[in-house]
Amino acid sequence: MYRTTLKISIIFLYLIIIAGAVVRMTGSGMGCPDWPKCFGYYIPPTEETQLQWEANRAYKEGQIIIVNESLRIAPSDFISGDTYIENNWSTYDKHDYAAFNVWHTWIEYINRQVTVLAGIPILLMILFSFWYWKERVWLIFGSFFVLPLMGFEAWLGKQVVDSNLLPVKITIHMIVALLIVALLLYLWHKSQEKERSISTLSRNRTPEIHDHRESEALKLKKYDPLFKNLVLLAGVLTLVQVAFGTQVRQYVDEQVIALGYEAKGQWLNPPTVMFYVHRSFSILVTLLNVYLFWRNRKYLLGHAHLLVWVLILIALEVITGIAMYYIDFPFGTQPLHLVVASLLFGIQFYIFLESLKRKEEVIVG
Repeated sequence: MYRTTLKISIIFLYLIIIAGAVVRMTGSGMGCPDWPKCFGYYIPPTEETQLQWEANRAYKEGQIIIVNESLRIAPSDFISGDTYIENNWSTYDKHDYAAFNVWHTWIEYINRQVTVLAGIPILLMILFSFWYWKERVWLIFGSFFVLPLMGFEAWLGKQVVDSNLLPVKITIHMIVALLIVALLLYLWHKSQEKERSISTLSRNRTPEIHDHRESEALKLKKYDPLFKNLVLLAGVLTLVQVAFGTQVRQYVDEQVIALGYEAKGQWLNPPTVMFYVHRSFSILVTLLNVYLFWRNRKYLLGHAHLLVWVLILIALEVITGIAMYYIDFPFGTQPLHLVVASLLFGIQFYIFLESLKRKEEVIVG
């Protein structure tokens, strides 16, 4: 059950990244101006009239209304009278965004709910990790460490909202999400090693059911220190690319606000220095991963399947990047570009884990 809940946790982390990418694509980041509630509600409003002042209505502490294109928040519970009294309200001054768009609000709300739901398999994963108490107790501590990281990630989400989507905080928010993915993949890899050891013991006891092809595959597994170091570098470069990409995306968001959605051809006109840095790094990332594919094939290191996926994802990154720049941001290319980069980092990190030296492996000279 531990590995099942761990797998579900990894899936949910990627669902969070996908939901966040959709939020960015649709410009829904401020769909809920407060956190963790949305306009002071656990279930957000569906009509703007719900955010307008009403006479003789019971308001709860933290509920928000829109008055004269600004937000007002109830500092305590009260019942409104026949007329609007300014003293009953405080100005919501964490940012000056004061608009309601039902689609933006519910897209952001769903994004938050996915994050909340991700906590369920993580809590179950921690509970089932005690199965390793006698053999790999550090897996328990590693599983527990996911919890404060998720809490920190939720806090960063609040900081992003309170800062009105400050680019630096968006970047940190994304990087921390990928680091949590890396930790979960590490736990998956280590728990898989336990399953391998159990399987090996079982095969030693009943050699007649041992699959010959699996045996041959194990013999072909080799340790190459250069490959290990380069695949780690490739993962780091992908993280750097994600950071650069969020900065470019922020510039695009600012252009959307300034020029409007109809002027897609002008969103990257002129391109920023960060855009050229981001594009140049993509060439380096591509060349490095092509070399890793070649080196794995030459020395039969045993990572061919995952490296094929790496090259496929890089191709998708290149295609979506070209489409955004030359075909004026076709629908869906922006979130796809980010999600593919996240998947790429996850696979690269897992290849790195698989490339670490194990006792049964042959060292490549």
